[in-house]
Amino acid sequence: MTKKLKSDIGLAVLRILPSAFLLSHGIPKLQKLLGGDFQFADPIGIGPTPSLFLATIGEFICPILVIIGFKTRWASLPIVIVMAVAAFIVHSADPFGKKELALMYLVIFVVIMLLGPGRYSIDKK
Repeated sequence: MTKKLKSDIGLAVLRILPSAFLLSHGIPKLQKLLGGDFQFADPIGIGPTPSLFLATIGEFICPILVIIGFKTRWASLPIVIVMAVAAFIVHSADPFGKKELALMYLVIFVVIMLLGPGRYSIDKK
C-alpha cells in the first residue's frame, strides 16, 4: 500500500466515522425540531429556538455533508462552532470528563478543516 493510498483511506475514516457518531447527537435534535418542541438551552443568548436550529445544523446536516465529502471544509466549520460552544460555554463549569467528548469532536473537525476530505469524497481533494 502506498503512502498516498494510506493517507486517503485515513482521511476517509477520520471524516466518516466521527461524523456518523455525531449523528447520534443530531438525530434527537432533528426529531425535537420536527416535532415542534423548541425547548432547548440558550448558551449564547440568541433564544432557544435558534439555538436548537443551529445545533441541529451542526450535529445533523453538516455531518452528513462531511460523510459524503461535499464542501467538507465549510461543512466542518459549523460543527467546530457547535462543539466549541458545548465545550467552553455549556460545559464550562463541568469537570474535564464531561466536556471531553465535545473537545474530541472539536479537535477532529478542526483537523478535517485543515486537511480536507481526501480522495474518497465528492470534493476529491
